Amino acid sequence: MTEIEPPCRLYLIAPGSLAPDALTPLADAGDIACLLLRDADTQSRALTAAAQELGIAVLLSEDAKLAHSLGADGVHLASHSEVQAARRILGEGSIVGVDCGTSRHAAMLAGEAEADYVAFSGREDAPGEAADPDLLNWWQVMMTLPCVAMGGVQLDQVGALAEAGADFVALEQAVWEHPQGPAAALAEAQHTLRQLLTK
Repeated sequence: MTEIEPPCRLYLIAPGSLAPDALTPLADAGDIACLLLRDADTQSRALTAAAQELGIAVLLSEDAKLAHSLGADGVHLASHSEVQAARRILGEGSIVGVDCGTSRHAAMLAGEAEADYVAFSGREDAPGEAADPDLLNWWQVMMTLPCVAMGGVQLDQVGALAEAGADFVALEQAVWEHPQGPAAALAEAQHTLRQLLTK
């Protein structure tokens, strides 16, 4: 019997300098739907290809031209106003997501601009924190466009963010700073998501 996968998947934020061979154990540990590369450059081509071979979509932060050059799958933008320009560079089949912070209005504008997903991060009084579950829940009830829970997401928040309505939960420091290593962090996050299926 095929194992049923949780509806919420993992979204990993990593440095563009990550060694390509570091990805396989991470992909084995968790269901990584997307890899967002920060500070990528022309040397990130091998990492991009390695991720794609593992079935992981690769996005670059902000730079559509570099994403196109590297053969990445798309970009993650800071504003809805850049969506159409990015898509012209990357093509219609690309993935273009927009970070909307805590703004419902920005998220709706991103949807109108035909972004492929919106990302929420922080709270009004704590911009560096994980996305507000209430905001995720509102979006899931009101809209069909996928949403990503971003911000300083900790491993013990993954389940609550998924239950609140996140289609993807983005992890960064919680993975790279885990005392037992990144693969252990991803395995823990994946276990949490699978546990939701039994509720």
